[in-house]
Amino acid sequence: MAKTKEVKKLDISTEEKIKEAARVVFHKKGYAATRTRDIAEEAGINLALLNYYFRSKEKLFNIIMTETLSGFVQKMFVILNNEKTTLDKKVELVAANYIDLLLEEPEVPVFILSEVRNNPAILIERLPVKQIITHSVFFKQHQKAVADGKIKEPNPLHFLMNLIGLIVFPFVASPMLKIIGNMQDQDFHQYMQERKTLIPKWIKAMMKAS
Repeated sequence: MAKTKEVKKLDISTEEKIKEAARVVFHKKGYAATRTRDIAEEAGINLALLNYYFRSKEKLFNIIMTETLSGFVQKMFVILNNEKTTLDKKVELVAANYIDLLLEEPEVPVFILSEVRNNPAILIERLPVKQIITHSVFFKQHQKAVADGKIKEPNPLHFLMNLIGLIVFPFVASPMLKIIGNMQDQDFHQYMQERKTLIPKWIKAMMKAS
């Protein structure tokens, strides 16, 4: 019995090691440029062992893609459905949480954008994006703000695109921005920390009624 538990523990450990290695490699290279050999090298195992746990690159990619998309969207889903926070507070929380997330995993935006562009249906199939926009507490609060004359833009999708764009674009364009701004990594980090405060102000200014 003890030996069975030990083998099972080893299996889980190896499987997680492979998934973590695949996450690193896929995020950096994307699906097309990644070889299973690259993942095996990153995990520090031989190719035969990787193939034993995951029969194909496609299967492993689908797992990583689903987990990455879910992790990216889940934070927003929780924030936008909190009935105890105002619309303004939701903007602050989305900005702060996503900037922190992307500072930890800066490759994620480019990975998601490149892979979803190649297969846009994957986003709709695997994630409740439409429900987040049309069935959330955020949506109700936005519509009420429009009805009360506090927000001029009636389409909540514009609201979210502006918000996410202000957060994500600097990470997508960071190599260029660092050259233009003569920034090191720590400088870019500081700029993004400042945007936690600036983005909610910009969104409020863009969306408020005249």
